[in-house]
Amino acid sequence: MKKIASSEITPEGEYLSRRRFIKGGLTVAGSAALLAACGGSLPGATATVIPTPESNGTLLDELTYRATSFEDITTFNNFYEFSTDKEAVARLSKNFVTSPWQVTVGGLVNKPGTYDIEDIRKKFDQEERIYRMRCVEGWSMVIPWMGFPLRKLLDLVEPNSSAKYVRFESILDTTQMPGQKDGFFEWPYVEGLRLDEAYNDLATLATGLYGKPLLPQNGAPVRLVVPWKYGFKSIKSIVKIDLVEEQPVSFWTKSAPNEYGFYSNVNPKVSHPRWSQASERRIGQMGRLDTLMFNGYEAQVGKLYEGMDLKENY
Repeated sequence: MKKIASSEITPEGEYLSRRRFIKGGLTVAGSAALLAACGGSLPGATATVIPTPESNGTLLDELTYRATSFEDITTFNNFYEFSTDKEAVARLSKNFVTSPWQVTVGGLVNKPGTYDIEDIRKKFDQEERIYRMRCVEGWSMVIPWMGFPLRKLLDLVEPNSSAKYVRFESILDTTQMPGQKDGFFEWPYVEGLRLDEAYNDLATLATGLYGKPLLPQNGAPVRLVVPWKYGFKSIKSIVKIDLVEEQPVSFWTKSAPNEYGFYSNVNPKVSHPRWSQASERRIGQMGRLDTLMFNGYEAQVGKLYEGMDLKENY
């Protein structure tokens, strides 16, 4: 992947279409990419041009490339550990302590370990990756994350031959997270990926966005990003990662098994039991967009699900 100097990253509020990349001599095998950043970048961070799903060798409406504003990304948040009110999360989480912070990685691995968040930021090169995020509720964003491929951490701990899945667990802290005092859900939040999904290059452990460290409302200090799946699969504020043999029971699958499957791949052809998934509302834009299979990343992940029924991989 092509590395871009920080001086070439566009300021917050601006975006680059494929046409602008071509004019500037920054092309990637006929694919388009977004670059966006703002001041106060993470130490040692570089930008990585990630092919976007919209291109397919053609230039589409530039609205499909526009990164969602920093304000919208940080004030419109699903984070039930704090509140079910999206606009209340930022206020309720503003004093959430994210340092010191440790992530324990173990289970079926040869080299288990516990990593401080600062060590994680230093050990793994921080890349900028601009991905679509599609919520199961029918809205979407385009987010310039900072982070690194999950596979790099997995390689470090060396999964053994019995490992088939990766299980993620969020922090359980009722003193800081008022939403966890609600007895309706079974905390902590748990998610999982099949091992081959976790090794896909799109699967990212994010530590920042728009060149800045993650804010609490966005899952600070480290979260998962799997852009071809509905947003609830991208678990926030991770404290534990285990390699396991049995398929983990995800938080939403346990809470509402008739509505949320383990895979939860974005699929416009498979409706949620209570609404269609054929279109989406892009936050900050007017109108609705057609939802794409695997959120537009079919070329990168489609082979992972060959032979599976469309509903089965939801």
